[in-house]
Amino acid sequence: MSQHPPQAANAWRILFLLFLANLFNFFDRTIPAIIIEPIRLEWHLSDLQLGLIGTAFTLVYALAGLPLGRMADTGVRSRIMGWGLAAWSALTAINGFAWNFWSFLLIRMGIGIGEASYAPAANSLIGDLFPAHKRARAMGIFMLGLPLGLLLAFFTTGAMVRAFDSWRAPFFIAAVPGLLLALFMFFIRDPQRGAAESVRVKVGRVDKPLSKLLAIRTFWWLTLAGLCFNFATYASNSFMVPMLQRYFLLPLEQAAIATGVICGVTGLVGLTLGGWLADKLHQRYERGRLLLGAVSMLIACLATGYALLAGRIEVSLFVGVFSAGWLFSYNFYTCVYTSIQDVVEPRLRATAMALFFAGLYLLGGGLGPVVVGLLSDHFSHTAMLAAGALEMNESFKAVGLHNAMYLIPVALFLTTLALFQAARRFSHDARAMQADMGDVVPAF
Repeated sequence: MSQHPPQAANAWRILFLLFLANLFNFFDRTIPAIIIEPIRLEWHLSDLQLGLIGTAFTLVYALAGLPLGRMADTGVRSRIMGWGLAAWSALTAINGFAWNFWSFLLIRMGIGIGEASYAPAANSLIGDLFPAHKRARAMGIFMLGLPLGLLLAFFTTGAMVRAFDSWRAPFFIAAVPGLLLALFMFFIRDPQRGAAESVRVKVGRVDKPLSKLLAIRTFWWLTLAGLCFNFATYASNSFMVPMLQRYFLLPLEQAAIATGVICGVTGLVGLTLGGWLADKLHQRYERGRLLLGAVSMLIACLATGYALLAGRIEVSLFVGVFSAGWLFSYNFYTCVYTSIQDVVEPRLRATAMALFFAGLYLLGGGLGPVVVGLLSDHFSHTAMLAAGALEMNESFKAVGLHNAMYLIPVALFLTTLALFQAARRFSHDARAMQADMGDVVPAF
């Protein structure tokens, strides 16, 4: 009877380090979404301009990720992650010195380049540290950096602003742990490519890597699902705090904490239980992970849609219902990221993740904030005209932003459809990948 391939001896220690870096990745990138209202009022910005801040970051992140992902497939992943972490942490500190909208925008773009180095290399590394039957749990732990980073940012940034009476303070504080953590990255020892596979893998470079990836139909559907999902998550993360401030009249610190519950607390449960459940389903049903992801996205769509349609309900009820939907949305990470590794051979996984992230961020995360910001300005103007007013005020801006947020459940529904299509193709592409890699390794 065959055995599972071995797990790297130091896998869990490295995973913990990767998790910490991922936590600060999302902590640093979340700060602008929390201090967005003070910036808007100080520099007299429109919601479109606020959306452009997030969009510029994500576009650069996506474009830079392609060459950096290819470097991770051919170079030393620990060095790529270490230098990237040092770069984005240093630029986060510089972000606190921004003097106007354009300086803030350009610095955020530089941070995007630094952060783009991390995810493809880290995902590739996890694939070589853990065998297939443990990857969803490992990916769930790694991705806990997302909700914990959001939670830490949303729960502490408002307090930092109040304590120092400046929206700039969080940028300076956030840079310190990232710079320290970058030093530890250089001590990670890269495992051999394909070390945790149950088949013998080919070594060396791959000819025409993009052509090989684009020939995998499951990968196409997963990228489309990620595009829609990232549209929803970036729209929510970028505008949830100002929406709670304007529409539900919460002060900044309370709005940030409420958003931390929605985006952070839910992820602690969703990623922990979701990773375990995804692995269990994968062992029983070949398409179990993706079907779990599709059903979870449908539940997320219905819950977030209801919370928005309910209007000005009690804020605690809004947060509770929206949070319930967001909890299920976190199954996307444990189901989709691991499924990509199931259909892509080890030599191409960092490139695959870079291409995947390019789709997510160029057309998903890149469009989410700017489209919602544009629609918010449009609906605000419409509300002003409907009221017969001659000047814009905060009540019209509240209605406009709330109406623009309906795009979130719409994008989650499209994610559901794409994941069902990916599940239909998964078995064929997973078997094709294993057949292409080589013979099964004999049991020891």
